Amino acid sequence: MNQLESSYDVLIVGGGVTGTALLYTLSKYTNIKNVGLIEKYSDFGLVNSASYNNSQTLHFGDIETNYSLEKAKSVKRMADMVMRYVETEKNSSDDLKLFSKYSKMVLAVGKNQVKELRERYPAFGQLFPHLRMIEKEEIGRIEPRVLDGRKPDQEILALVTEDGYTVDFKKLCHSFINNALRKNPVLSINLDTKLLKISKEGDHYLVSTNRGDIKSPVVVIAAGGHSLMYAKSLGYGKNLSVLSMAGSFYTAPKVLNGKVYTIQVPKLPFAAIHGDPEVHNSEITRFGPTAKPIFQLERHNWSTFSEYWKTFGVGINPVISLLKIVFDKVLLSYIFINFLYDLPFIGRRLFIREVRKIVPSMKLKELKFARGIGGTRPQIVNNTTRKLEMGEAKLTGDNIIFNITPSPGASTCLGNAYTDASKIMEFFGDKFKFDKAAFEKDLM
Repeated sequence: MNQLESSYDVLIVGGGVTGTALLYTLSKYTNIKNVGLIEKYSDFGLVNSASYNNSQTLHFGDIETNYSLEKAKSVKRMADMVMRYVETEKNSSDDLKLFSKYSKMVLAVGKNQVKELRERYPAFGQLFPHLRMIEKEEIGRIEPRVLDGRKPDQEILALVTEDGYTVDFKKLCHSFINNALRKNPVLSINLDTKLLKISKEGDHYLVSTNRGDIKSPVVVIAAGGHSLMYAKSLGYGKNLSVLSMAGSFYTAPKVLNGKVYTIQVPKLPFAAIHGDPEVHNSEITRFGPTAKPIFQLERHNWSTFSEYWKTFGVGINPVISLLKIVFDKVLLSYIFINFLYDLPFIGRRLFIREVRKIVPSMKLKELKFARGIGGTRPQIVNNTTRKLEMGEAKLTGDNIIFNITPSPGASTCLGNAYTDASKIMEFFGDKFKFDKAAFEKDLM
């Protein structure tokens, strides 16, 4: 842990994959030397970047059927950056296995889904040249358990690609830190350092932490749902609230050779159930995530209960917005069944029905609730429109940036860093330079 300095040119709050990607970008591609990062925990990537808190998937938009073509183009551009980075780093001197590669497919089951997937493929096949449409026989060759026990007359179809990246985003955080320090050894990186209060004082921000006060003219807060709490303390995002959605998983012995996703339910912003090999253990298949609202900013951390209500806000507007969203017929039934999935005894017996859409022959004894596994996604609620905000939530203020939910999270971390670094240059005028050409040559 570094000696906490009293001032920085840029201060980054949050040591997850979003904050560390920005630190790496500023260190390697700009001439800003006096950069600090603070992280409240004793290690990087312990919250939503940890492999036990997410599905470990690098999302490109090829098998995520809730993505429009335009969104898939945007996500692919940024996910390609992460792909190029981890491929470059796989032979580095660091003892970090950042990723594993598996096949991945999206599986359509039944006449309606098959029709939908056939119609989707031409446009997405052009965007993703390695994406193939395959019929039942080839599905069975790639994933035997997907066919085993399935009714012979049931229509199925899949889109498949070999470019399935399962990434350990916590290790990616460490890789970003290591490479940032190689480029700029004087970086100030501070663990066990919690932001307590932030205020604007003249031409700088005063950041109070448990280890002392820091002054910085530019601040980037990359702290998930906590970012909105700090934004509201400075008067930003007053019309927004957070709906914290907790995701749980079930595990089984190896029943899939790669990733198998299912068709996304229309109107739902939450991922459909899918099966993934564990990033460092292909003998375990993980199924999920479930999704249920909780009143915490971090899963399994009750100290974030009071902080959640600071992001939710006071008054009737947030309550009305939440009720309108939750009592939508589709969402209400979805939330109810997802609550049941987490219950002892009954949960596994209900959840196996979802798993059997992928693996029809799955036995109840093969499926186990993954206790302690699963994080939270801070879903933004707009209290003006009374709707869930889909995708990225970023607030930009007076020389300050709040990253709340860069979507789809870790997959877009370097694209998000590129955007933030560009904005930081605008904050400083001509004082510093961002070598965009070098960034684009390396990663785009």
